[in-house]
Amino acid sequence: MTVLGIDPGLASLGWGVVSSTGGRHTHRAHGVVKTAAGVPQQLRLLDIYNQICSLLDEHKPDQGSMENLFFVKNITSALPVAEVRGVVQLAFAQRGLPLGQYNPTQIKLALVGVGHADKNQVQEMVKLLLKLPAIPKPDHAADALAAAVCHIHQGGLHVEQPIG
Repeated sequence: MTVLGIDPGLASLGWGVVSSTGGRHTHRAHGVVKTAAGVPQQLRLLDIYNQICSLLDEHKPDQGSMENLFFVKNITSALPVAEVRGVVQLAFAQRGLPLGQYNPTQIKLALVGVGHADKNQVQEMVKLLLKLPAIPKPDHAADALAAAVCHIHQGGLHVEQPIG
């Protein structure tokens, strides 16, 4: 199974691709999609959508995984992230690809075994599980790889059929 993990954000969206065969995880790629603050939000969302579509076309994952909005301190910052999540869901749905969604506690539990692990512990486990020489940078990409590994540990999802 190959999974494209997503850490959603409007200014910086992390992504990471992980394959798993026979219980062995392999890092394939990771990075971030950045959008500029001065650009109208609808154009930023379009850019994110187009780049997610390109990643899906390039890496051809079997499934996806994305971090959920779990706890929101500021509704003003949560709304743009929610819109990004919608754009990501649309890109996966158009291709009939399942998209698992996990809250931060579930991701921490799947990687570290403790739901209240700190960010450094999760990143260190990403490094170890994927046999990387260093913790992936930037942080958003490491978080996306963690979401992908979490999804693999959950056993993935049943393949959904595209609508239409």
